[in-house]
Amino acid sequence: MNELNENIFRAYDIRGSYPSEINEQAAYAIGLSYGSYLQEEYNKNTCIVSHDNRLSSKSLQQNLIKGITSSGCNVINYSLTTTPMNYYARYINQMPGIMVTASHNPKDDNGFKFSFDGMINARGEMIDDFKKYTLAGIFKSGMGKITNNSLVDKYIEYLKYSIKYGKNKRKIVIDCGNGATCSIIRKVFDTSFCHPIYINDTLDGNFPNHHPDPSVKENMKQLQEAVKKNKADFGVAYDGDGDRIGIVMDNGEILPIEYFMIICIKDMFNTVNNKTFLYDIKCSKSVEDYIKMLGGTPLCYRTGASYTQYKTHSDNLPFGAEYSGHIYFRDRDADCGSAIYATLRFLEIMSKTNEKLSKIVEKFPKYYSTDEVKIPSDDNTKFMVIEKIKKYAKSMNYPYNDIDGVRITYLNGWALVRASNTGPNITFRAEATTELGLKSLEKIYIPMIQKESKKIDML
Repeated sequence: MNELNENIFRAYDIRGSYPSEINEQAAYAIGLSYGSYLQEEYNKNTCIVSHDNRLSSKSLQQNLIKGITSSGCNVINYSLTTTPMNYYARYINQMPGIMVTASHNPKDDNGFKFSFDGMINARGEMIDDFKKYTLAGIFKSGMGKITNNSLVDKYIEYLKYSIKYGKNKRKIVIDCGNGATCSIIRKVFDTSFCHPIYINDTLDGNFPNHHPDPSVKENMKQLQEAVKKNKADFGVAYDGDGDRIGIVMDNGEILPIEYFMIICIKDMFNTVNNKTFLYDIKCSKSVEDYIKMLGGTPLCYRTGASYTQYKTHSDNLPFGAEYSGHIYFRDRDADCGSAIYATLRFLEIMSKTNEKLSKIVEKFPKYYSTDEVKIPSDDNTKFMVIEKIKKYAKSMNYPYNDIDGVRITYLNGWALVRASNTGPNITFRAEATTELGLKSLEKIYIPMIQKESKKIDML
């Protein structure tokens, strides 16, 4: 299996460009390895498989399934789904599975999110071990069976059964970004307590209207215009596979995802026993401040859906979330990390008040912050750059958190430098109590990252 590009094995999935890194041959090899690995290491002989609507996904899934069944492992094929639907299928069947998707990545990328021991995706050492096993190329042989199945109606019932609305029916705009959520979106919201307006709700793997990543402001412009034009109460946007959400307020401004977290935590705070709430290291200090103000315990954890979802489950937390828009509700039932479910919960919250969203957030802690800045850096060198930044922080005696990259704390703010696990980038984000403080942090760290080939003490 030496022909596989080793760089496609990342910290919490397999991902690369199609067809140069991820192609049908690679899909077959990964399927053969995955089916063999499940049988040998986990004593499992059946798994879930489905795919998103990227142009290459169906072909990759077909070859993935050929590989899995050639190992003697059986497949339950759910065809086109969102990633949270794939998780739900794993949950109700109590078995591992693979989702063919590149999530929010560019349209020519593709990959595999997969689990070995249930619903939560493999991560870290689990993927390293699977990579070694795959590259060794010693696999089982057999004739596994394929069972075709569907779960749309059951999944929608699952999403909606615990939602209890108030009296205020809200008008919302929903931007599917032409991604996988288009396949079920009208079935969900046409029968929900809201006035839905849909945009970009036709399946199209070319993503012709904008890139399906709601954490990038440029991709939210269409939704912002639609919210203002239709005088909606708010708007939501989803990424390509439906596990990330972005929100626009009634005034057309983007709602910081941290404020969405605060609204959700505040709503459930008095109904949960465990008052520890998880957020990732990219998030604003406003989340920590508000959790403490409520009397709860903030838990800052590393970035990555596989990691945050695992930690939320393993610590039995009622809620966890990421700056990227992954949201995990666990206060009512098992969580599937669904952006659609996050929308339903938000509708529930907003139906119990007649206050405008833009007014609600005026009361929240305010900081000045950058967006997530992505600086190109080769996969082979970006981790070395992080070590240089950490060395700099140590030399200056700055407090820092290195659970994921380096988050350096100052009296008036913080700066985070970390290596992206989904692409050849170093990401930077900073926050401060003043605009001047924020500019100072940008001037310190961005040049350091850009001049990564030089020693830190020479900058």
